[in-house]
Amino acid sequence: MARIVIIGGHGKVALRLERLLAERGDQVDAIIRNPDHAADVTAAGANPVVADIEQLDVDGLAELLSGHDAVVWSAGAGGGNPERTDAVDRDAAIRSMTAAERAGVRRYVMVSYFGSPDHTVPEGHSFRAYAEAKAAADEHLVSTALDWTILGPSGLTDGEGTGRIDVDASESGTVDRADVAAVAAAVLERPNTVRRTIRFNGGGTPIAEALG
Repeated sequence: MARIVIIGGHGKVALRLERLLAERGDQVDAIIRNPDHAADVTAAGANPVVADIEQLDVDGLAELLSGHDAVVWSAGAGGGNPERTDAVDRDAAIRSMTAAERAGVRRYVMVSYFGSPDHTVPEGHSFRAYAEAKAAADEHLVSTALDWTILGPSGLTDGEGTGRIDVDASESGTVDRADVAAVAAAVLERPNTVRRTIRFNGGGTPIAEALG
């Protein structure tokens, strides 16, 4: 049994991940901003922790992370507002990495996206703020001493999941959120995924085999 904290605990991937971890016997704390979401988190088998990561400093985040075996970052501003995207997807994410180091929580799994890091999105494009924020966070994570894994799923869909992925694709396709959650659960148990960026589409290879 591991004690795992998920930042962004009410997201569609996070709720699926909470169910998987709880079912295998892990203790899961899910950080959420909106207390109205607590019931959904509890139903998924996790313990809701209400906190605003956008406002917390490193010490505040370190207090939340302390005592856990692993951190999963699955939060996001949801796009649309570049300033808030920077505040959450870049700044809060980087603070959480510093906080994990300070709290002695070495294992850190980042849910990113297939194309990151990408600095090629042109000025004025609606995707630029998100791409730059995620790139900054991912690049910072790689520079830390944490036992990190970066997950780069392709376009997300709401299917039931197949338990199979493709980690060799050169271009982004699609993958079910259920399979993203399953990959996140799997890498938390696999030391061979530490310090690896794993980009993947839905595919034909069982997740365990695909991760090596």
